[in-house]
Amino acid sequence: MDDHHEGIDRRRVLTRCAGWAGTAALYTMMGGIASSIDIDTALASPMLAGKSPKPFTFLQISDTHIGFDKAANPNTRATAMQAVEKIKALKVKPDLIFHTGDITHLSKAEQFDDAAQILSGLDVPIFFVPGEHDWLDETPGANFLARHGKGTKGTGWYSFEHNGVHFIGLNNVADLKAGGMAHLGEEQLAWLEKDLAGLSASTPIVVLGHIPLWTVYEAWGWGTDDSARALALLRRFGSVTVLNGHIHQILHKVEGNVSFHSARSTAYPQPAPGAAPSPGPLTVPAAQLPAMLGIHTAQFVRGNAPIALIEQTLG
Repeated sequence: MDDHHEGIDRRRVLTRCAGWAGTAALYTMMGGIASSIDIDTALASPMLAGKSPKPFTFLQISDTHIGFDKAANPNTRATAMQAVEKIKALKVKPDLIFHTGDITHLSKAEQFDDAAQILSGLDVPIFFVPGEHDWLDETPGANFLARHGKGTKGTGWYSFEHNGVHFIGLNNVADLKAGGMAHLGEEQLAWLEKDLAGLSASTPIVVLGHIPLWTVYEAWGWGTDDSARALALLRRFGSVTVLNGHIHQILHKVEGNVSFHSARSTAYPQPAPGAAPSPGPLTVPAAQLPAMLGIHTAQFVRGNAPIALIEQTLG
């Protein structure tokens, strides 16, 4: 079986085991590069007639932290449900949803079950990558992999094709050291090299990971120490979009044909890089909290325009 067909089989398997997500972001994907636009502009964007594959949208939610109940947000279940209602109310239904990690706060089975129940009303395939809070159980990652690891490789990485776009889910939290940077590891990088080897440079690529692949703030471990090799493998492609969670705030960066985007949490905000002695839940007045939580949606249209990202807050 070649890599392309193996990827399609992975998609079928992963679609069957798909589950749920948290805060979200809407993306319009045009030609491969992501950019933020307001929702009205995105929905009015002209489609490229006569071109294939057809345009589609996908959605990112992240850092739902089900089980967290401290002052920064005593009810993360309620805000996750608000995010779900936002998604259900979208005028354009996404083809796919990606949860970029920290589904739970403490990796407990009941927290995963609660998250699954909250998301059960979304009639869309949902794909997951783990965050470090999903990797805290006695056998690290056991509860996450039992629910979302079927058909994946190694510690849960995978790839599949959807309408001409190659999606890659990575795990950069399985070897995370306290106070250190995220890590992909040799086995996952070797798999990534093989996965990308058979693809045309014109194939749009979307990479999902929890901790940023670009170094946002090394002192807080907001980066991945061996991402340079992964990014070197991705640079030959004309359009690469890298989406992450973990830092609970929107940041963007572009390096050549690679664009990086971090998403808000549905649970609580975190301080800007270096703006506090350490990272962690940021308590804000209750009335301000909904405006600091949100979701992401993206729309892909084959052509020369970039992916359009649409960011929505919960309030």
